[in-house]
Amino acid sequence: MSVLFEPFPIRTMTLPNRLVLPAMVTRLSGEDGVVNDDIRARYTRFSRGGVGLIVVEAMAVHSAKSGPLLRISGGEFVPGLEDLARRVHDAGPSKVVPQIIHFLKIARSGWRQTVDMLSKDDLDAIVDAYGNAALRARACGFDGVELHMAHAYTLSSFLSRLNPRKDEYGGSLANRLRLPLRVMRSVRATVGDDFPIGVRFLGEECIRNGYTVLDAGPIAIELARAGADYISLSAGGKFEDARVIAGEPLYPYTGYSGDRCMPGAAYPDGANLAIPEAVRAALRAANLDTPVIAVGKLGTKELAEKVVARGQGDLVGMARALLADPDLPKKWQHGHEERVVRCIYGNVCKTLDENFKRVDCTLWPKKLGQAPESDDTTPPDWPAAGAELTAEHKEGRVVLRWKAATDADAMYGYQVFRGEALGEAVPLLTHHASVRALSARYEDTRVVPGATYRYAVKPYDLAGNRGPMSGTAHVRIPD
Repeated sequence: MSVLFEPFPIRTMTLPNRLVLPAMVTRLSGEDGVVNDDIRARYTRFSRGGVGLIVVEAMAVHSAKSGPLLRISGGEFVPGLEDLARRVHDAGPSKVVPQIIHFLKIARSGWRQTVDMLSKDDLDAIVDAYGNAALRARACGFDGVELHMAHAYTLSSFLSRLNPRKDEYGGSLANRLRLPLRVMRSVRATVGDDFPIGVRFLGEECIRNGYTVLDAGPIAIELARAGADYISLSAGGKFEDARVIAGEPLYPYTGYSGDRCMPGAAYPDGANLAIPEAVRAALRAANLDTPVIAVGKLGTKELAEKVVARGQGDLVGMARALLADPDLPKKWQHGHEERVVRCIYGNVCKTLDENFKRVDCTLWPKKLGQAPESDDTTPPDWPAAGAELTAEHKEGRVVLRWKAATDADAMYGYQVFRGEALGEAVPLLTHHASVRALSARYEDTRVVPGATYRYAVKPYDLAGNRGPMSGTAHVRIPD
C-alpha cells in the first residue's frame, strides 16, 4: 500500500490517509456567517472523495464586519457548525477541523488597520476570542481546530518582520512570537489535552524584508512546544505588495507574494517544497516529531509520495487539485490516477476570490456549483473520422484544434499531451495541460525557436474515464 494511505495519528484523531484539504476561500457563506446549503454541499463532497483531513475555510472568532465569511464568534453559529461537522462525518471517512481567524479592519479607501493600532486590552480580547472559538469548535463535534496565523491577517502580522510595534510585541522574533504563543497556550488550556490543535503560518513571507525559513523554523518549534499538534505551512499572500485598485479594498494575493501563495501554471510543480523541508528539519533537530503539512502545487501521486519519502512533509496539502477533483484520494488509493481530473493551475479560482465572487473550479460544467459526480464506466469517444487534431504555429505559439468527443453521460474535458522531438528519436508524450469540454482548442505559448513539438489529445468524462488518444500532430517552430 502507498505510504499516502496509511492511517496517520495526530493526538486523539487518526486520519485515514496523509492527504489534506487546506482551508480555501469559497465565498459561499452569506453576510450572516451562518452555514448554508452551499457550504454543506461543498464540504460533504470533499468527504465523499475520501481526503484524510478537511480544514474548513477560515471562520471569524470576532464580530467585525467582513462580508461573506463563516463565523464561530458566538453561540448562534453553533447549530449550523454542529450540523456541518455531523454531515461531513456521515458523508465519508474524512476528519474535519475548522480554521479560526482574527483579522484587522480594512476600507475601500485603501486604509487598513495595522497591529501597532491595537491596545493591550485589544490583544487580551484576541486571546480570549481564540480560546472561546476553539471551545465552540469542540462543542460542535469537530475533530480538532486550526489556528490561522498566515498571510495578511492579525497573528501573521505580529509574526512578520515588518511588524511596526515598538513594545514587547514587536521587534525581535521573541517579541513577535509573544501574541501567537499567548493564543496557542490559551487555546490549549481551554480545550484540554485531548483535542488536536493545528496551526497554519507562513514559512516565508515572500516580500521585501519579510522573514524566511530562518525565522519559520524557530516559529514552528515554539508553537509546537506551546501545544501545536501539526504545522501547516503556506507562503506569501501579503498586503505589502498587493495591487492597489481605486475604490476597492486591498486584496493580499495580487502581488508576487500572492503568486507564491498559489503558484500557477508558470511555476514548477512543488514550487514551495523547500519551505516545509527546512521547517520540518528544524523541528526534528529540536527533537520534536510534530507533523508538517507541505503545500504548493502538489497535484500528482508520484510527487505526493516523494514529498513523504524525502522528508519534505509528513502530510500532503492540495487545495486546487481537490477542488478540480474531490475524488482524487479514492482514485489514487484504488490505482486509478489516470482517471483523475487534473487541475490546470490557471488560478481562475484565485481570480474569482480576488473579485469577491463565488469560488468554483473553471473545469466544472457551468452552473453546476459543485464538482460533478458520475458512476458512468463508459469512456468517451471521438467522431467516426477521429479527432482530426491539427497543430499550427502562429505568432510565436502553437494553436491546437480538434473535433469534439462525445460521452454516454457528459464530457468533462481534454488532456493535452506534448513531447519535444530531439534528433531522430520519437518524443515521449507527457501530460501538458487540461482543457474544459466546452473548448476543442488549446494554445501552447511555452515553445522556443527551432524546436519541433508533437501533440496528442485524450478526452475524459465526468467520472474521469479517459477515451482513446487522438492521432498525433507535430509542428516545427521557425528559427
